[in-house]
Amino acid sequence: MSYVGPDFEPPRPPRRPLRRPLTVAVATLVPGALVGWLVWQAVGDDDGNGSAARASASAPAGRSAPSGDPDDGKERPDGGTGRSGGGEEPRTSPSAEASGPAASGPLKGKVVVVDPGHNPGNFRHPSDINRTVDIGTNRKECDTTGTASNSGYTEAEFTLDVSRRLRTALEKEGATVKFTQDGDRPWGPCIDERAEIGNKARADAVVSVHADGSAAGNRGFHVILPGPVHSGAADTRPIVAASRVLGERVAGGFLRATGTPPSNYVGGGTGIDVREDLGGLNLSTVPKVFIECGNMRDSEDSARLTSGTWRQKAAQGISEGIVSFLRG
Repeated sequence: MSYVGPDFEPPRPPRRPLRRPLTVAVATLVPGALVGWLVWQAVGDDDGNGSAARASASAPAGRSAPSGDPDDGKERPDGGTGRSGGGEEPRTSPSAEASGPAASGPLKGKVVVVDPGHNPGNFRHPSDINRTVDIGTNRKECDTTGTASNSGYTEAEFTLDVSRRLRTALEKEGATVKFTQDGDRPWGPCIDERAEIGNKARADAVVSVHADGSAAGNRGFHVILPGPVHSGAADTRPIVAASRVLGERVAGGFLRATGTPPSNYVGGGTGIDVREDLGGLNLSTVPKVFIECGNMRDSEDSARLTSGTWRQKAAQGISEGIVSFLRG
């Protein structure tokens, strides 16, 4: 979705002069507090509150992470927004490089590209993300801001958290993991660049992590597969079959690990959907799927998505599906 939500960063109280004894006491306590904060950061969030708090803190004064509409850039062809704009391309993200030497394991020598949907900074760059790019079948917005839960937990923060957990799981299996973005660039990349990162890496598998922004009552996950497209720069015919196998393995792993049911509003209860209008799939030359982990605008799904414990299960399930696919 493209939107700018209300500010949810709480106002700071006015500063008051500090007396000398208090200053000394604070000077003594600060180093210990800093160490504690660093340890907290390293341990991470197990209940969903830490990530949401960091999302709030990252928003500039007077702005916030967005609140969401049912249009997160994954809309159907008849749901176009008609937006356009311009702007300079951001610098190439270092996240396109491998995160580090792969460990030994069953996936040693395999390259997996993880695509965290959207970017937490997108909402600060509307003219950049609203400009259109060629996706083969037509033109579409460079990117969107993504959706958010009703409480303000953004899809962009969700996808980064799950993707980082997924990277850890895959690296333990020996895979070389590359990201399309890791919160290390001001916005983007555009959907065509996201596809190109996987293509240039000659990835054995690419998974784009998302969460949906549908109506309340719509629940469950679904995996999106590329349909057969041969138009302009897009030719998915060589990857359709392999992508289906990848998608079915990811769906199975996700279901087993999370216990979350398949979508009740997309895919006819199978958890599988086929699309020919998504640039990230149309322009891919390597096996690639999207996973919509749940509906952020439904209270039942949102309770899962905002739980760090559940996000760990989600990452593990996606990893198990990828491992199963790559091991044949």
